[in-house]
Amino acid sequence: MRYIDEILQPGETVLFDGTIHWLIYVPGLLFLLGAAAAFASAAPFPPLIFVAAILLLLGFVTLLQAWIRRITTEIAVTDRRIIYKHGLIRRRTIEMNMEKVESVDVSQSIPGRIFNYGDVLIHGVGVGFEPLHMVDEPIKLRNAIIAK
Repeated sequence: MRYIDEILQPGETVLFDGTIHWLIYVPGLLFLLGAAAAFASAAPFPPLIFVAAILLLLGFVTLLQAWIRRITTEIAVTDRRIIYKHGLIRRRTIEMNMEKVESVDVSQSIPGRIFNYGDVLIHGVGVGFEPLHMVDEPIKLRNAIIAK
């Protein structure tokens, strides 16, 4: 069961449910692409097989890390609070009541605008929220927060 589903209070409704963007898989895929290129060109130069094996291992490890990061990160906005949770074995959660939100900053690069991801920083009364990096659909998240 997801963390957000476990902690919802009676009568509390989810306005936004998200995670980090799928582009976190790109570094691992680039390692795998490099491994494929090294394997393909290894016939005339056999030591490239060793390089390809290292790139292949790096690709799988990087993809596994990205997958674990993506499936263990939960971002939700309810009608009462904002919830951010990440971590597989060691869990870290941050919650902020909607009444404490002062402003929401969204930062998107050009690729972020194209692929619809960005960083979100929520400013609360007296305290700021941890910056949320590589958030999928950051404008939708901001709108869910400030619509209340």
